[in-house]
Amino acid sequence: MEKTVYPRKANYYETDMMGVVHHSNHIRYFEESRIFFMRNIGCDVMEMEQKGIIIPNVDAYGRYFKPIRFGDEVEIEVRLTKFTGAVMEYHYTARLKDSGEIAATGHTQHCFVDKDFKPMSLRRKFPEYYARIKENISEE
Repeated sequence: MEKTVYPRKANYYETDMMGVVHHSNHIRYFEESRIFFMRNIGCDVMEMEQKGIIIPNVDAYGRYFKPIRFGDEVEIEVRLTKFTGAVMEYHYTARLKDSGEIAATGHTQHCFVDKDFKPMSLRRKFPEYYARIKENISEE
């Protein structure tokens, strides 16, 4: 799959007293872009949850380079970089749309569990989702 870019505009309520998007919101932006990516490859997260597939976040990291301010348009490139059927990892690059400058980078790691939060192998229980995700690992 070609890289996936999620467009986002910073909202006023996401900023702090310095007028900058609060660092915790970058992780939310990453999550939004991951959900967007998953939907685009045919793995709608809401549909997966309805089938009993829960995808908790087990690790999140953000590195901040340039401030994102109210009204700024940001493009978040999301890449699936690791997938084992039990664990997946995404990497993100948030760029200011006007200048192309990198505002933040980060990664998140997720696992698959059932509704009782017991680990699940996607390959065994849901091979169709496994195949869709597997074919979208980024080689970059």
